[in-house]
Amino acid sequence: MACDISARQKPKIAISACLLGAEVRFNGGHKESRLCSQALSEHFDFVPLCPEVAIGLGIPRQPIRLIGDPAQPQALGSVDSSLDVTRPLHDYGVAMAAAHTDICGYIFMQKSPSCGLERVKVYQDGGRPAELSGRGIYAQAFCAAHPDLPVEEDGRLNDPVLRENFLTRVYAYSTWQQLLRAGITRRSLTEFHACYKYQLMAHHPEQYKILGTMLGNLGKNDPREIAPQYFSELMKALKKCATRRTHTNVLQHISGYLKQFISPEDKQEVQYLIGQYLHGIVPLIVPLTLLKHHFRLHPDPYISRQVYLQPHPENLSLRNAI
Repeated sequence: MACDISARQKPKIAISACLLGAEVRFNGGHKESRLCSQALSEHFDFVPLCPEVAIGLGIPRQPIRLIGDPAQPQALGSVDSSLDVTRPLHDYGVAMAAAHTDICGYIFMQKSPSCGLERVKVYQDGGRPAELSGRGIYAQAFCAAHPDLPVEEDGRLNDPVLRENFLTRVYAYSTWQQLLRAGITRRSLTEFHACYKYQLMAHHPEQYKILGTMLGNLGKNDPREIAPQYFSELMKALKKCATRRTHTNVLQHISGYLKQFISPEDKQEVQYLIGQYLHGIVPLIVPLTLLKHHFRLHPDPYISRQVYLQPHPENLSLRNAI
């Protein structure tokens, strides 16, 4: 089944090379992220990239910084402003986006004038940063070429909710690529949507209905024509972080499939743990584990297909902290 993540190859994720410990920064150092280099490296094939070294800047080197209009800054040398690497960084971003079409996500170095996704300082005349921040030149070019690609900065991944959200999107992206390779059909598209019902409900309930309407209006149209728009909207919806309240709503919906099969005492226990989760007393994994236990005893074909029950490998332990 296309929605099953259990038998899949490791997804590829591009990453700023310094985050894996490569000594490629301007001062000859690195910014190793133990989360990336140790915990996540077991589950993903990392593709390390360093645009500043790739365009010919040495190690060590004078730092670069963003100058001018925050919406369209230049990347200039901080010591010698005649060093202008704006165009090389942009062109390298375009080239790498074209070369790496098989990745399912990208982890960027935060606040970097080449790789930062947001909150990158943009300096004005006199050396003061503008009120508005900018985006790294390379990151901007890469992301423009892959607007649906899950991207995140290393520092934000330390937040358990943001980490779980990013990796949920990485696996959704990987699943979609698998669907594209197999060939989009009306049936595969509607089945994919059905698998993501409760995952979408947890992130963006309104968008689930909108996407369902989009597929309902397929008529005799070629499903391959609507597929790119569908997937873009799906990824936008999944980018919105699920909350305890939306998770609770989904848990209640799923538990409804058991009402004919489990005892009043078991129902009471399920409801108790869902309530404990809603009030922040236990993490999401606790009511989910109990629900999975009951569905092993009372299988339901529709629920068994739901990505929500296992959007990423269990041993990543992403739902133990949310």
